[in-house]
Amino acid sequence: MNCKEALDMPRPENPSELPIILVSAVALINKENRVLIARRPEGKSMAGLWEFPGGKVEAGETPEFSLMRELDEELGIETRECCFSPIGFTSHSYESFHLLMPLFVCRVWKGEPKALEHAELKWVKPQDLYDYAMPQADITLISQLRS
Repeated sequence: MNCKEALDMPRPENPSELPIILVSAVALINKENRVLIARRPEGKSMAGLWEFPGGKVEAGETPEFSLMRELDEELGIETRECCFSPIGFTSHSYESFHLLMPLFVCRVWKGEPKALEHAELKWVKPQDLYDYAMPQADITLISQLRS
Protein backbone atom coordinates (compact mmCIF):
# COMPACT_ATOMS: atom_id res chain seq x y z
CA MET A 1 0.00 0.00 0.00
CA ASN A 2 1.33 3.44 -0.84
CA CYS A 3 0.99 6.58 1.25
CA LYS A 4 -1.90 8.03 -0.80
CA GLU A 5 -3.91 4.81 -0.33
CA ALA A 6 -3.12 4.79 3.39
CA LEU A 7 -4.50 8.32 3.78
CA ASP A 8 -7.88 7.07 2.55
CA MET A 9 -8.07 4.59 5.44
CA PRO A 10 -8.94 5.33 9.09
CA ARG A 11 -6.02 6.60 11.15
CA PRO A 12 -4.37 3.60 12.84
CA GLU A 13 -3.62 3.26 16.52
CA ASN A 14 0.00 3.27 17.65
CA PRO A 15 1.11 -0.03 16.11
CA SER A 16 3.56 -1.04 18.77
CA GLU A 17 4.44 -1.18 22.42
CA LEU A 18 8.02 -2.01 21.52
CA PRO A 19 10.86 -0.29 23.38
CA ILE A 20 12.58 2.43 21.36
CA ILE A 21 16.33 1.95 21.00
CA LEU A 22 18.53 4.88 19.93
CA VAL A 23 21.54 3.81 17.88
CA SER A 24 24.02 6.14 16.18
CA ALA A 25 25.62 5.17 12.85
CA VAL A 26 28.32 6.68 10.67
CA ALA A 27 29.33 6.58 7.04
CA LEU A 28 33.10 6.88 7.15
CA ILE A 29 34.18 8.20 3.74
CA ASN A 30 37.78 7.84 2.61
CA LYS A 31 39.80 9.93 0.13
CA GLU A 32 38.52 7.76 -2.76
CA ASN A 33 34.92 8.61 -1.72
CA ARG A 34 34.26 5.01 -0.64
CA VAL A 35 32.11 4.21 2.38
CA LEU A 36 33.19 1.79 5.11
CA ILE A 37 30.75 -1.01 5.90
CA ALA A 38 31.24 -3.72 8.51
CA ARG A 39 29.97 -7.32 8.51
CA ARG A 40 28.30 -8.42 11.73
CA PRO A 41 30.08 -11.36 13.38
CA GLU A 42 28.68 -14.82 14.10
CA GLY A 43 26.89 -15.02 17.43
CA LYS A 44 25.34 -11.54 17.20
CA SER A 45 21.85 -10.74 15.98
CA MET A 46 21.73 -10.27 12.20
CA ALA A 47 25.08 -12.08 11.88
CA GLY A 48 26.65 -11.89 8.43
CA LEU A 49 24.82 -8.72 7.40
CA TRP A 50 26.74 -5.57 6.48
CA GLU A 51 26.10 -2.35 8.41
CA PHE A 52 27.28 1.18 8.91
CA PRO A 53 29.54 1.25 12.01
CA GLY A 54 28.12 2.63 15.23
CA GLY A 55 26.14 1.43 18.17
CA LYS A 56 23.70 2.01 20.97
CA VAL A 57 23.58 5.45 22.56
CA GLU A 58 24.06 4.90 26.30
CA ALA A 59 22.29 6.93 29.00
CA GLY A 60 23.79 10.40 29.24
CA GLU A 61 25.51 10.21 25.84
CA THR A 62 24.86 12.32 22.78
CA PRO A 63 24.71 10.45 19.46
CA GLU A 64 28.05 12.01 18.50
CA PHE A 65 29.78 10.99 21.74
CA SER A 66 28.39 7.49 21.30
CA LEU A 67 30.03 7.34 17.86
CA MET A 68 33.38 8.49 19.27
CA ARG A 69 33.23 5.68 21.84
CA GLU A 70 31.93 3.02 19.43
CA LEU A 71 34.44 3.81 16.67
CA ASP A 72 37.28 3.52 19.17
CA GLU A 73 35.95 0.18 20.50
CA GLU A 74 34.90 -1.34 17.15
CA LEU A 75 37.44 0.08 14.68
CA GLY A 76 40.32 1.41 16.79
CA ILE A 77 40.06 4.92 15.34
CA GLU A 78 39.88 8.25 17.10
CA THR A 79 37.31 10.93 16.23
CA ARG A 80 35.76 14.03 17.78
CA GLU A 81 32.19 15.31 17.83
CA CYS A 82 33.11 18.05 15.33
CA CYS A 83 34.09 15.34 12.79
CA PHE A 84 30.45 14.22 12.36
CA SER A 85 27.86 15.82 10.07
CA PRO A 86 24.29 14.49 10.35
CA ILE A 87 22.76 13.56 7.00
CA GLY A 88 19.65 11.56 7.84
CA PHE A 89 18.00 9.00 10.06
CA THR A 90 15.86 5.90 9.99
CA SER A 91 12.96 4.73 12.14
CA HIS A 92 12.27 1.00 11.84
CA SER A 93 10.39 -1.64 13.83
CA TYR A 94 12.08 -4.99 14.34
CA GLU A 95 10.41 -7.91 16.10
CA SER A 96 11.42 -6.98 19.66
CA PHE A 97 12.27 -3.26 19.48
CA HIS A 98 11.84 -0.09 17.46
CA LEU A 99 15.10 1.42 16.18
CA LEU A 100 15.70 5.14 15.81
CA MET A 101 19.07 5.68 14.12
CA PRO A 102 20.65 8.96 13.01
CA LEU A 103 23.30 8.64 10.30
CA PHE A 104 26.35 10.88 10.29
CA VAL A 105 29.10 11.34 7.71
CA CYS A 106 32.73 11.45 8.83
CA ARG A 107 35.71 12.19 6.57
CA VAL A 108 38.34 12.88 9.26
CA TRP A 109 39.68 10.43 11.85
CA LYS A 110 42.98 9.31 13.35
CA GLY A 111 44.20 5.75 12.77
CA GLU A 112 43.42 2.99 10.28
CA PRO A 113 40.05 1.21 10.75
CA LYS A 114 40.46 -2.42 11.89
CA ALA A 115 37.77 -5.09 12.38
CA LEU A 116 38.07 -5.34 16.18
CA GLU A 117 34.44 -6.44 16.74
CA HIS A 118 33.27 -7.21 13.19
CA ALA A 119 33.93 -10.20 10.95
CA GLU A 120 35.14 -8.01 8.09
CA LEU A 121 35.40 -4.41 6.86
CA LYS A 122 35.00 -3.24 3.28
CA TRP A 123 35.34 0.13 1.48
CA VAL A 124 32.48 0.39 -1.04
CA LYS A 125 31.42 2.88 -3.69
CA PRO A 126 28.12 4.49 -2.62
CA GLN A 127 26.40 3.28 -5.81
CA ASP A 128 27.33 -0.32 -4.89
CA LEU A 129 25.91 -0.33 -1.35
CA TYR A 130 22.65 -1.97 -2.48
CA ASP A 131 24.73 -5.01 -3.55
CA TYR A 132 25.38 -5.92 0.11
CA ALA A 133 22.90 -7.66 2.41
CA MET A 134 22.15 -5.18 5.20
CA PRO A 135 19.65 -4.86 8.05
CA GLN A 136 16.47 -3.15 6.83
CA ALA A 137 17.18 -0.01 8.86
CA ASP A 138 20.59 0.43 7.18
CA ILE A 139 19.12 -0.12 3.71
CA THR A 140 16.80 2.86 4.14
CA LEU A 141 19.86 5.06 4.86
CA ILE A 142 21.58 4.30 1.55
CA SER A 143 19.44 6.70 -0.50
CA GLN A 144 20.05 9.46 2.06
CA LEU A 145 23.78 8.85 1.84
CA ARG A 146 23.88 8.72 -1.94
CA SER A 147 22.03 12.02 -2.32
